[in-house]
Amino acid sequence: MAKKLSKEERKAMARKAMEARAKQPKPAAGSGFAKLDSDAEHLRG
Repeated sequence: MAKKLSKEERKAMARKAMEARAKQPKPAAGSGFAKLDSDAEHLRG
């Protein structure tokens, strides 16, 4: 069983994960109504 992490260790791991995510942002695929509107335009032709 894994050892229980201290509060400081958890904070360090979370900070490291957030920095890694910031370095590799996901491309925005569009969101909400903007995405629906663009899809509707494509369907209308």
